[in-house]
Amino acid sequence: MKALTRTIRTRVEEIRERPDAGLATAEYAIATIAAVGFAGLLITVLKSETVRGLLTSLITSALSVA
Repeated sequence: MKALTRTIRTRVEEIRERPDAGLATAEYAIATIAAVGFAGLLITVLKSETVRGLLTSLITSALSVA
């Protein structure tokens, strides 16, 4: 039990010395949330009839040239 207490105390002291510990994880979480939001927006835009028509005409013209 003393070894565990010493280990925990040592780890707490290390964290206090590095106040930026854990920031990378928070940054990854924020970037992931932003990516999911962007993906949702992209799906909404791609489902619209205007964009679908533009993409269809683009693909049709690209295939007819070949």
